Amino acid sequence: MTVRTEKNGAVTTVIHSRPGARNAMDPESAEALVAAFAAFDRDPDASVAVLWGEGGAFCAGWDLKQASTLEGAADPLGQFHFPVDGAPIPRGPMGPSRMNLNKPVIAAVAGPAVAGGFELALWCDLRIMEHSAYFGVYCRRWGVPLIDGGTVRLPRLVGHGRALEIIMTGRKVPADEALHIGACEQVVADGEARAAAEALAADIARYPQGCLRADRRSVYLQHGLALDDALRAEWENSAPMLAAEGLAGAARFSAGKGRHGDFDDI
Repeated sequence: MTVRTEKNGAVTTVIHSRPGARNAMDPESAEALVAAFAAFDRDPDASVAVLWGEGGAFCAGWDLKQASTLEGAADPLGQFHFPVDGAPIPRGPMGPSRMNLNKPVIAAVAGPAVAGGFELALWCDLRIMEHSAYFGVYCRRWGVPLIDGGTVRLPRLVGHGRALEIIMTGRKVPADEALHIGACEQVVADGEARAAAEALAADIARYPQGCLRADRRSVYLQHGLALDDALRAEWENSAPMLAAEGLAGAARFSAGKGRHGDFDDI
């Protein structure tokens, strides 16, 4: 089995383990990752997930050895086409890249997260990179386009021009640069990405989750909307949580919780 999960309280760590292939994505792994994240999303006791590649590599992209076997087929990518009849959207070549989860996922990035692996990291809500880790559209060298959301998510993170430069050159993007341009949120020492991501996940999991998920959802809903439409969408999405969780939280504060910046016991 190339994918397994480990749980620690409200944190679920999804581990991709094909170290001999630098965690390049084969069909078995892609299907297993989709199943793992679907189970996480359904689990009422799970709040935040971490995605980690075992063996020193986050993911070297789509397994091109496997992809090469599709050459000459009449419709080699037919299984990935978006439906035109309202049918369920199939998984992407990289697995969960088309999933819209209700809960946050943090990428713990060691070594290469390149080509489709870069896209998989971009699918996550947050990215923590080790100092020697790196991104890059390395598939540029082989004429393989980004088909797992890279051309959509990267510009939203780093801006139009910067994204085009990274995509068209296919160059290496080291962790320090990724942090500088907003492609990751934290850089840690080598060997510490998983622990740092799990610590962040545990911190996020401490908060009232209905409100947190509503705010997360509002951030994604506002993409492409005019200001007034985005404000309306935020209100309609989040206002119900004020009654469901926020008023009770206000009562806890009124009773003395969280005073003087002490949020350890909330």
